[in-house]
Amino acid sequence: MASLLRQVSKALRAPINRNIAACYQSRLQSTETANVEPPVETRPTVRKFDAVQRTQLKDFGKYVAECLPKYVEKVQLTAGDELEILISPEGILPVLQFLKDHHNCQFANLTDIAGMDIPSRPYRFEIIYNLLSLRFNSRIRVKTYTDELTPVESCNDIFKAANWYEREIWDMYGVFFANHPDLRRILTDYGFEGHPFRKDFPLSGYVEVRYDDEKKRVVIEPLELAQEFRKFELSAPWEQFPNFRRALPVAEEINVDKKE
Repeated sequence: MASLLRQVSKALRAPINRNIAACYQSRLQSTETANVEPPVETRPTVRKFDAVQRTQLKDFGKYVAECLPKYVEKVQLTAGDELEILISPEGILPVLQFLKDHHNCQFANLTDIAGMDIPSRPYRFEIIYNLLSLRFNSRIRVKTYTDELTPVESCNDIFKAANWYEREIWDMYGVFFANHPDLRRILTDYGFEGHPFRKDFPLSGYVEVRYDDEKKRVVIEPLELAQEFRKFELSAPWEQFPNFRRALPVAEEINVDKKE
């Protein structure tokens, strides 16, 4: 009878012992895995160019140039795989309307309008339109040019998002957008003189604003500096480094066959 009870007890304890052994083995394996160091990352952090994507962008740039030969002056790839369409100022509305409504484009989102000032050029200002196509998950950049006196057409009727972007460029650069519904300054104060993002605009501005205790109000006075600013002759802060002096060209021009 005693031997029978010992056999029954041993049979009941066997599954419990196996479960305890399995849990111990699992915990031991997890501890060993935690102590193993992760593999060292050897891949470069710089994004590699996709040859297929570059070919598709080149073909699309040529397609846009063939559809709008009157306005497209140049097509190029910058930063490896960013497509840029350089157009004449008269082509702002036709090109943007084409890129937005054409079935093969569908760039329905205007993500940004930027400006750039290069005083050494005859047309010192560049206007850059950044477009996004959610349908094709693609981006394109359209550039045009103008000077201090020549207005450019507002694209507010094509992209409603252009309203405040164009007001910002007018405020910062002084580029006038014709047919804009409400072209006012948007970042500077009322009565501000000049356009701060122009390269010939002084760093300190032309006037200063302070509160006058005698007049009990805010007054605007010509700026007076206690010392003269240092002038640096470098066109870019990284120009002194040899690696940047020997860098590859920033843009690759795409050959487009112009129809006479």
